[in-house]
Amino acid sequence: MYRMISRRTVVGSGLAASLATVAATPLLAGAAPAVPGRAALRQATPADVTGPHVLPPLPYDVAALEPAIDAQTMEIHHGKHHQAYVDNLNTAVVDLPDLAAMPAEELIGQLDLVPEDRRTAVRNNGGGHVNHTMFWESMTPGGGEPAGALADAITATFGDLAAMQETVNTAGLGHFGSGWAWLIVNPAGELEVTSTPNQDNPLMADLVETTGTPILGVDVWEHAYYLAYQSRRADYLAAWWSVVNWETVGLRYEQATGQ
Repeated sequence: MYRMISRRTVVGSGLAASLATVAATPLLAGAAPAVPGRAALRQATPADVTGPHVLPPLPYDVAALEPAIDAQTMEIHHGKHHQAYVDNLNTAVVDLPDLAAMPAEELIGQLDLVPEDRRTAVRNNGGGHVNHTMFWESMTPGGGEPAGALADAITATFGDLAAMQETVNTAGLGHFGSGWAWLIVNPAGELEVTSTPNQDNPLMADLVETTGTPILGVDVWEHAYYLAYQSRRADYLAAWWSVVNWETVGLRYEQATGQ
């Protein structure tokens, strides 16, 4: 399990920031969740309401991943889209102290604890916060290659790294609309590739087709790549592998498998 940054952590280091609010959307029984888009982003304005979740700083400069991911995309993706998910999540839980005290990755894994009228907001925005935090941490300038136990598991499961990358790419390209492609450790302790719609995460038991512990995820929402690649999702995915932080992914694999 990867750890999320919290307001408590950031306040201690003097980095706390004002957060914004957007009204939560109720979840209708049996209905697909509404997905926050441009309208939600426009509504995210500074307000007095704060909460436990904060936007984590990028672990590198916004231009550090070029040419795979351009600086303008990083600025908008991190500073606008991810910030909106954080703001909206805080709005959904600010008056629910038990839920507000839960780390975001635990919260999205126990959505049955969330009141029905807040569940859609927590599912979408909690998922968006968890997914994007993991995404930033999964990249580093210069990339690299997997090593150790993770490299062995990739070879045993897929044959080689190239085959694993192709499987992830196929999941990302085959996913209709917005979502994520994932490399996970499934309940049997094995590597598996899956995809989820919108901001869903493999941690969301009973809500996603394939559950498990995600160790690597790639964002295939258009806002992740459209400025540089337009509709060329395949080109974006091919370039993205050059900035994957395999050291971090390897540590997640070891934690997920108890090694």
